[in-house]
Amino acid sequence: MRVLGRAVDDQTRCVHYRTELDIVAIRFKCCGEFYPCHLCHAETAGHDAVVWPLGERSAQAILCGVCSRTMSIRDYLEADGCSSCKSPFNPGCRLHRHLYFETEKR
Repeated sequence: MRVLGRAVDDQTRCVHYRTELDIVAIRFKCCGEFYPCHLCHAETAGHDAVVWPLGERSAQAILCGVCSRTMSIRDYLEADGCSSCKSPFNPGCRLHRHLYFETEKR
């Protein structure tokens, strides 16, 4: 799967986020392309990001950098790691979810 942006290794880590747990790429709603992070998209996409709406949680928008399997947004938001290979994801990514996905309406 092609990952755009400033990736630094074959497990989707980038120049902005490169810990051992930073192993996901996210398909952006606006362009359908995978990027390691919101900063990579902002620097290289040439357009503004669009967040995934609540009603599209079943979209296969998460790519595991270890096994290259995709996950639905719903599965990703409910998991601590890949549903296929069980590699753990960075729990700190939860701080940025609003940049990728519409959050629950209040």
